[in-house]
Amino acid sequence: MVVKTEHLSLARQIDLVFHELQEELSGLNSGTVFVQIRNNIIGKFGIRHHPLAGRSGSFSAEQGGLTSVQQASFRAMALESLKYKKRWTHGEISYEFCVCQGMIVVDATLESNYNMANLLIRNTRSRGDVPDQSFG
Repeated sequence: MVVKTEHLSLARQIDLVFHELQEELSGLNSGTVFVQIRNNIIGKFGIRHHPLAGRSGSFSAEQGGLTSVQQASFRAMALESLKYKKRWTHGEISYEFCVCQGMIVVDATLESNYNMANLLIRNTRSRGDVPDQSFG
Protein backbone atom coordinates (compact mmCIF):
# COMPACT_ATOMS: atom_id res chain seq x y z
CA MET A 1 0.00 0.00 0.00
CA VAL A 2 1.33 3.44 -0.95
CA VAL A 3 0.67 6.28 1.52
CA LYS A 4 0.22 9.69 -0.09
CA THR A 5 1.92 12.65 1.55
CA GLU A 6 -1.28 14.70 1.57
CA HIS A 7 -2.81 12.07 3.89
CA LEU A 8 -0.12 12.57 6.54
CA SER A 9 -0.30 15.24 9.23
CA LEU A 10 2.43 17.85 9.22
CA ALA A 11 3.71 16.39 12.50
CA ARG A 12 4.05 12.93 10.92
CA GLN A 13 5.85 14.49 7.94
CA ILE A 14 8.31 16.23 10.34
CA ASP A 15 8.85 12.87 12.01
CA LEU A 16 9.70 11.34 8.61
CA VAL A 17 12.11 14.20 7.87
CA PHE A 18 14.04 13.55 11.07
CA HIS A 19 14.11 9.83 10.36
CA GLU A 20 15.55 10.50 6.88
CA LEU A 21 18.18 12.93 8.24
CA GLN A 22 19.24 10.67 11.12
CA GLU A 23 22.53 9.54 9.59
CA GLU A 24 23.51 13.02 8.47
CA LEU A 25 22.69 14.52 11.89
CA SER A 26 24.84 11.88 13.59
CA GLY A 27 27.87 13.54 11.96
CA LEU A 28 27.01 17.16 12.80
CA ASN A 29 27.22 19.31 15.93
CA SER A 30 25.58 22.37 14.37
CA GLY A 31 23.65 23.54 11.33
CA THR A 32 20.11 24.29 10.22
CA VAL A 33 17.41 21.78 9.35
CA PHE A 34 14.82 23.30 7.02
CA VAL A 35 11.48 22.17 5.65
CA GLN A 36 9.64 23.93 2.84
CA ILE A 37 5.86 23.65 3.06
CA ARG A 38 3.21 24.11 0.39
CA ASN A 39 -0.45 23.31 1.12
CA ASN A 40 0.69 21.84 4.46
CA ILE A 41 2.83 19.30 2.61
CA ILE A 42 6.60 19.20 3.00
CA GLY A 43 8.31 19.26 -0.36
CA LYS A 44 11.97 20.10 -0.07
CA PHE A 45 13.87 19.58 3.18
CA GLY A 46 17.46 19.22 4.23
CA ILE A 47 20.32 20.55 6.29
CA ARG A 48 22.34 23.71 5.80
CA HIS A 49 25.71 22.91 7.33
CA HIS A 50 27.55 25.63 9.13
CA PRO A 51 30.68 26.72 7.28
CA LEU A 52 33.44 24.18 7.22
CA ALA A 53 36.64 25.43 8.79
CA GLY A 54 39.53 25.29 6.30
CA ARG A 55 43.15 25.66 7.31
CA SER A 56 46.32 25.23 5.25
CA GLY A 57 44.49 24.06 2.14
CA SER A 58 42.25 21.42 3.74
CA PHE A 59 39.07 21.07 5.76
CA SER A 60 38.92 19.29 9.09
CA ALA A 61 36.00 17.03 9.89
CA GLU A 62 33.73 17.87 12.81
CA GLN A 63 34.28 15.75 15.88
CA GLY A 64 31.28 13.60 16.79
CA GLY A 65 27.73 14.61 16.00
CA LEU A 66 24.28 14.40 17.51
CA THR A 67 23.72 11.34 19.67
CA SER A 68 20.46 9.40 19.41
CA VAL A 69 19.25 11.07 22.64
CA GLN A 70 20.08 14.54 21.26
CA GLN A 71 18.31 13.68 17.99
CA ALA A 72 15.22 12.53 19.89
CA SER A 73 15.23 15.79 21.86
CA PHE A 74 15.68 17.80 18.63
CA ARG A 75 12.78 15.95 16.98
CA ALA A 76 10.55 16.57 20.04
CA MET A 77 11.35 20.32 19.94
CA ALA A 78 10.62 20.44 16.19
CA LEU A 79 7.23 18.82 16.78
CA GLU A 80 6.56 21.20 19.69
CA SER A 81 7.28 24.19 17.43
CA LEU A 82 4.32 23.23 15.22
CA LYS A 83 2.02 24.53 17.99
CA TYR A 84 3.14 28.04 17.00
CA LYS A 85 2.22 27.59 13.33
CA LYS A 86 -1.15 29.24 12.90
CA ARG A 87 -3.43 29.22 9.87
CA TRP A 88 -0.78 29.52 7.14
CA THR A 89 -0.28 26.65 4.71
CA HIS A 90 2.75 27.80 2.69
CA GLY A 91 6.19 28.68 4.03
CA GLU A 92 9.34 27.35 5.62
CA ILE A 93 10.39 26.24 9.06
CA SER A 94 14.08 26.39 9.95
CA TYR A 95 15.61 24.74 13.00
CA GLU A 96 19.04 26.14 13.79
CA PHE A 97 20.82 23.75 16.14
CA CYS A 98 24.08 23.34 18.02
CA VAL A 99 25.45 21.26 20.84
CA CYS A 100 26.51 23.34 23.83
CA GLN A 101 27.93 21.65 26.93
CA GLY A 102 26.46 18.33 25.81
CA MET A 103 22.92 19.70 25.34
CA ILE A 104 21.22 20.36 22.03
CA VAL A 105 20.02 23.94 21.62
CA VAL A 106 17.43 24.67 18.91
CA ASP A 107 16.07 27.97 17.59
CA ALA A 108 13.01 27.57 15.36
CA THR A 109 12.04 30.15 12.75
CA LEU A 110 8.59 29.86 11.19
CA GLU A 111 8.14 31.73 7.90
CA SER A 112 4.68 32.07 6.37
CA ASN A 113 4.29 32.78 2.64
CA TYR A 114 1.23 34.27 0.99
CA ASN A 115 0.39 34.99 -2.64
CA MET A 116 -1.17 38.37 -3.51
CA ALA A 117 -2.81 36.99 -6.67
CA ASN A 118 -4.66 34.36 -4.61
CA LEU A 119 -5.75 37.03 -2.13
CA LEU A 120 -7.11 39.27 -4.91
CA ILE A 121 -8.95 36.37 -6.55
CA ARG A 122 -10.49 35.31 -3.22
CA ASN A 123 -11.57 38.86 -2.37
CA THR A 124 -12.99 39.42 -5.86
CA ARG A 125 -15.07 36.27 -5.67
CA SER A 126 -16.40 37.13 -2.21
CA ARG A 127 -17.41 40.68 -3.26
CA GLY A 128 -18.48 39.79 -6.81
CA ASP A 129 -16.54 42.60 -8.50
CA VAL A 130 -13.47 43.09 -10.67
CA PRO A 131 -10.08 43.71 -9.03
CA ASP A 132 -8.61 47.23 -9.15
CA GLN A 133 -6.15 47.47 -12.07
CA SER A 134 -4.76 50.90 -11.10
CA PHE A 135 -1.52 49.69 -9.48
CA GLY A 136 -0.04 47.83 -12.31
